[in-house]
Amino acid sequence: MSYSDPTQLGIIACPGAEVFANQVIRKLSGIYKHRFERKAQAIAGRYHISPELVIRKINFANDCNTSMLFLPGSTDRYRPPQFKINTRHSLFANGEIKTEILESVRGKSIYIFQDVENHQPVSFNDGTIHKVLSVNDHIFNLFVAIDAAMQGGAKNINLVLPIYPYSRQHKKKGREALSAARIGNMLENLHVERIITLDIHSKEIENAFDRLRVENLHASFQIIDKLMSIVDIRKEDMVVLAPDTGAVDRNKFYANALQKPLALLYKERDYSKISKNAADTNISEMRLLGDVANRIVFMADDMIGTGGTLIKAMRYLRDLGANKIICAVSLPLFSGTAIDDFDAAYKEGLFFRIIGTNAIFHNELLKKEWYIQSDVTGLFAQVISLLHHNRSVSSLLDNRDVVARLIKRKLESGSSGSSGSSSKTPSSTLQGVAKDSSASPNEVIPYGAADKQ
Repeated sequence: MSYSDPTQLGIIACPGAEVFANQVIRKLSGIYKHRFERKAQAIAGRYHISPELVIRKINFANDCNTSMLFLPGSTDRYRPPQFKINTRHSLFANGEIKTEILESVRGKSIYIFQDVENHQPVSFNDGTIHKVLSVNDHIFNLFVAIDAAMQGGAKNINLVLPIYPYSRQHKKKGREALSAARIGNMLENLHVERIITLDIHSKEIENAFDRLRVENLHASFQIIDKLMSIVDIRKEDMVVLAPDTGAVDRNKFYANALQKPLALLYKERDYSKISKNAADTNISEMRLLGDVANRIVFMADDMIGTGGTLIKAMRYLRDLGANKIICAVSLPLFSGTAIDDFDAAYKEGLFFRIIGTNAIFHNELLKKEWYIQSDVTGLFAQVISLLHHNRSVSSLLDNRDVVARLIKRKLESGSSGSSGSSSKTPSSTLQGVAKDSSASPNEVIPYGAADKQ
């Protein structure tokens, strides 16, 4: 396998994840270009030859290793790989969906992207049809794409699902389905080898698989980077608060990383009732363990659905004297009327900012003053590259060290933001960090470092 020319890596984008996949591909292209240039420079210095000659020799070796006569492109410069596989997605009048792969994928490692929570209109039939799909429609679109890749002779099939479908149905309380596990079983039966996802709702879901591997990524690096662009953690009196008992571990991580006290908001729920919107939640009682009076409150969770529970919690914290409330979520679903509900809560002064990621595609949300989006596409690109070359991803799955280095670097440079700022633009463009085997052992490489935005 060529380190500099990953011609056996292919990406298929389902309509729901077209934007996310294109952004990951752009970052992936930057990573490979950066690595190629580093390798050429390192070899040139080691063997005392010109970088131009090294590039020709690398291209010569890649031409010799390909099953084609030679790879297209110049022999004198870097030849960027084409990761995206040309596909056609068709939607029929009766609702059936078909995926056609328009080029050979035989022998390739295929990564199929799908955003099952994309509720914006997506394109079918070469752009002639635009339709809003349900979660179930997106899932079946994913199924037919997987089968098309399998029928096309792909070497292995991996999924990039920024949000794992049906993840909130991971445990049963009576006569109900374990839907999170059943979705995984269906994907496993379609010969999927790996799922790359972000902050899966429950780690127990991973126990449902026999062979399928789950790479559960975390957006804490990107979220802290954004947080420090709007709050000066050196000067402000801040407390990290777990919005419920299920989020204690996540917020304990943030509290330790930021060296701030940890508080807990304990909630009693009426599970016979399903939350429909911000005004109609199943929360029956709240209690606070800790002190939020005259402090900035930062609380993190994995997702925002209808947002009713969070808005009710923010109003409760305001009544207890919280100075400013900032929330962070990896998966900003904002289902139903959630965006309007948070708009009203913001005008009421219940919170300062919501930090989310681009793992879920939104249009209207990005226009809101109170919403800040962090970019996790570089994180996914780095993981795909490492997995494709059978290299360790442990520094990305457990990112405590890189988060600590980020905070230290920010504090030393004095670039931590002002808590009074309303700017949505962060001061840092880092997408994450990981060690690169071609670098020196202690060198830290930003994700997409060679990708100029």
